[in-house]
Amino acid sequence: MEPCGPGIDWAGCEHAERVAGKVSGRPVVRGTRVLADTSVEDSELGSAIPEIQENYPDLQVATIEALLAFAVTHRRLHVA
Repeated sequence: MEPCGPGIDWAGCEHAERVAGKVSGRPVVRGTRVLADTSVEDSELGSAIPEIQENYPDLQVATIEALLAFAVTHRRLHVA
């Protein structure tokens, strides 16, 4: 998977997948149409995990926690 959104390479994340024709092939949370970047972006905007889960009830709290942890270690460095 190529990096996208907030600069996270979702390749290797067991909770993310890319499926041709599903959300234009962008990384989504496995088994959903929720973009993998969404929970990270919401967290960065100040949403707590329970709030993210409330907004995206298809996501389990453990999945959101795993996505956020993965994002911390797989964010691309942007060199200007």
